[in-house]
Amino acid sequence: MSSSPDGRPANPEEHTDDAILGGRLRLWQPARGHRVGHDAMLLAASVPDGARRLVDLGAGVGSAGLAAALRLPEAEVWLAEIDPATAALARLNASRPENGLAARAHVVEADIDRLGRLSGPPLPAAGWADAVLMNPPFNDPARHRISPRAGRARAHSAGDAALDLWLKAADRLLAPAGTVALIHRPEALAAVLEALAGRFGAAAIRPVHPRPDAPAIRILVQAVKGRRTPLALLPPLVLADAAGRPSAAADVLLRGGEGL
Repeated sequence: MSSSPDGRPANPEEHTDDAILGGRLRLWQPARGHRVGHDAMLLAASVPDGARRLVDLGAGVGSAGLAAALRLPEAEVWLAEIDPATAALARLNASRPENGLAARAHVVEADIDRLGRLSGPPLPAAGWADAVLMNPPFNDPARHRISPRAGRARAHSAGDAALDLWLKAADRLLAPAGTVALIHRPEALAAVLEALAGRFGAAAIRPVHPRPDAPAIRILVQAVKGRRTPLALLPPLVLADAAGRPSAAADVLLRGGEGL
């Protein structure tokens, strides 16, 4: 996908220009198919405050990685995306003057398998990152109906076994004692822990609930490369009260752009 001279997609009628984080981040994204939501902002909030070299795996249009870089003014971020059209949107979003991230945000077009190989792309370099963030495809095709839209299916659907490829890529890209941050379904917790084993430890797991009386709909996981410390179950994040009003904790993350 090419862009027009004014920094818009070449076919802007097929895209929307959206304000994220209370208007501090502007993103071009497809009008149909996979759309930026709460998951990306929660993932961005999970990146440690001290991180300075970030890689966003499966970055899509760049939402989580750019949001994290916006919160961390000294951080440099690489957005890794397999789909050429989506990677082109990530480049547009990274270079938008109003986002102020052009000097610190870069895009690499590569798949997760290639990023995990010793012969992977030269940039971002192996061992470069101190934080890798990822929003792996959630829906195991063995258990869920797959979207007929190719881009949406790629974004949402993969077997739990694919987690090993994602964490192998994170392991290659992270420096020793670097942090991986991911968001996933609660029912995938066992698969997540299995994929972390042998590479990452000191896992910190935070359940995300839509309301105080509702089961968790997501888990936020942080883990440290090379550590063997046991896991910790953190206090939950509740997105809204019983009446559906956004919680104060969710508001500072989703609109304020603060970290957990």
